[in-house]
Amino acid sequence: MLKKISLFGTAAAILCAASNSAYADKLQDVLDRGYLLAGSGSTNAPWHFKDENNDLVGFDIDMLRLIAKGLFDDPTKVEFVNQSGDARIPNLATDKVDVTCQFMTVTAGRAQQVEFTVPYYREGVGLMLMADGEYADYDDLKKAGSDITVSVLQNVYAEEMVHTALPDAQVDQYESVDLMYQALNSGRASATATDQSSLSWFIAQNPNRYKDAGYGWNPQTYSCAVKPGDQRWLNFVNSVLREAMTGVEFNTYSASYKKWFGAELTPPTIGFPVEFK
Repeated sequence: MLKKISLFGTAAAILCAASNSAYADKLQDVLDRGYLLAGSGSTNAPWHFKDENNDLVGFDIDMLRLIAKGLFDDPTKVEFVNQSGDARIPNLATDKVDVTCQFMTVTAGRAQQVEFTVPYYREGVGLMLMADGEYADYDDLKKAGSDITVSVLQNVYAEEMVHTALPDAQVDQYESVDLMYQALNSGRASATATDQSSLSWFIAQNPNRYKDAGYGWNPQTYSCAVKPGDQRWLNFVNSVLREAMTGVEFNTYSASYKKWFGAELTPPTIGFPVEFK
């Protein structure tokens, strides 16, 4: 009889340990630690980069500070882990970071390895023009056909990408962003094709020199990511991001959006929730 009780107690202990393991609670772990471990980069304006004071800034950084604020009512309670693009998923898998916000494009393949949050930005390709240049907008560029040249960052898909929007344009590929912009400045290119976020940031820094042609294509969704298996933590991060875009932190989100992309956002309509329209 005593032996049976002992075995029962051992089995119960094993089940209890397994249960505790199965119900790991990242949210509580982060709260107990007292700060957020946040994965991001440091070299890509306007997403994550060092400013003139050597402080880490950018739209991704603002999103991570919002998560820290949601956790501790203090956006400074975050430790940033500088990581390369190919470390974003491994660092989540090995718990080196609690969350990654690093202009991460949502794909079906990646969704098998991480849990993506609700989107916080939609990327795409845009066309930048000289403010006082020959062409007023996208329609002018398209009408010009093969008379125009578009500068673009060198890539195996660059020519195909440009021709999706401007089928007859000449395409010049450059090894760096600086050379791509120099082609536009010198008149060797009629327009520059680049990420819409980079275009918006560059125009915001040079408002009287450049303009947006007003056409975007090749949409990509940017979301933060967390390690799979902890629904409570995913729900929490989703709540922070959703309310940043539609609720109590909208003023913070919209101020960040204007700072980095130069655009005013329309406040969410009061009444029926916009996300269900």
